[in-house]
Amino acid sequence: MDLSGLQRLEGRDIRANRFREGLSASEFTAQFHPVTQIDADLVDAWSDLARQASEPNIFYEHWCLRPALARLDHHPDLRLFLLWGGEPGDSQLLGLLPLGPASRFGRWPVPHVQNWMHHNSFLGTPLVRKGCEQLFWKELLIALDSSDWPGFLHINGMTIGGPLDQAMRIMCSDHKRRCDLVHSEARALLQSDLHAEAYLQATVRGKKRKELRRQAKRLDELGDIQFGHQTDAANLDPWIDEFLQLERRGWKGFGGSALASSDQTREFFRETLLGAAQSGQLERLDIRLEGMPLVMLVNFHSAPGSFSFKTAFDEAFARFSPGVLLQLENLKLLENPAIAWMDSCAAENHSMIDSLWSGRRHIGRFSIELQGVSRRAVFRGLRLGEDLMGKIRGRTIFDPTEVQ
Repeated sequence: MDLSGLQRLEGRDIRANRFREGLSASEFTAQFHPVTQIDADLVDAWSDLARQASEPNIFYEHWCLRPALARLDHHPDLRLFLLWGGEPGDSQLLGLLPLGPASRFGRWPVPHVQNWMHHNSFLGTPLVRKGCEQLFWKELLIALDSSDWPGFLHINGMTIGGPLDQAMRIMCSDHKRRCDLVHSEARALLQSDLHAEAYLQATVRGKKRKELRRQAKRLDELGDIQFGHQTDAANLDPWIDEFLQLERRGWKGFGGSALASSDQTREFFRETLLGAAQSGQLERLDIRLEGMPLVMLVNFHSAPGSFSFKTAFDEAFARFSPGVLLQLENLKLLENPAIAWMDSCAAENHSMIDSLWSGRRHIGRFSIELQGVSRRAVFRGLRLGEDLMGKIRGRTIFDPTEVQ
């Protein structure tokens, strides 16, 4: 990281420390805000929160979450939990989490409260201002304790071992609440101090690198090959159309899971990319043969992190591994001083990404006890049933925080 990057991070830490020092005299306001009542003032506070977040999560930033709320199905009682701090007229948004009631927990018909995610949302870590992690969990659980929502709190898709996980466990331990990690998975993470070429040599064996060079050469023999890289909104609408068409022609289209398979997901994708471009957080990469897209990639940046959101490729050219060749271009992210890591957003044991990215990020689901006799009974009965089923199946849940 260069000097300017270090100065930006140091300035962010100084601002966070000053803000924490002033919190003791502040008043806090927790509210469950209707998702249909999001105005410009909230969006401004939301944007500021995202820039100062303890852990980046683009899926809960306003330009990604609002199109999802508008276009995708969700429970009518879904709310934004908002935590505000400061004096009236000079308050700051300290934390945000979309959550609402659910009637089933996996196969079990058990009512509970959970954070909202959808099929194209790959992280459920709350947006919380740096330094306010324990305060956020404390105020959220107090608010849920006094609400009419049933059961327990379930947090899907949260980073294990991060500041918010640590704060949640400490707070629950201090207040004698059970907080159980009930599922974990590891997905590929791109993070290294090496530059792109050195990282490739350290991660991918020589025989594989030779094969990739051969495939790139064979592809180049077919005609004019161009690598595209854009971080602005130039020609974005036609680019989105090409992406949707390319994805729909592949196995996702045949299976009905392509973004263009429904009006809701198609418009969610379009509005999200437009919003990301407007916020300066969109990155697009592609490989084209004579102007025709062979593979296209969408990344979202939220410094110091980044998220590899969606890839589409022409399966007729699969023998040239265009997806892998584009990921080789994507390794240049390692040379971006503003970005320290990229989350693959890929399923665990993804064959292509796992072979190129050596880092792993652990993502988990947590169940947290709420106050009340009936709530505790529901929570502990469910957890007992889950533990018994896990023992019968020989299932173990890996918690990287317990590894010394």
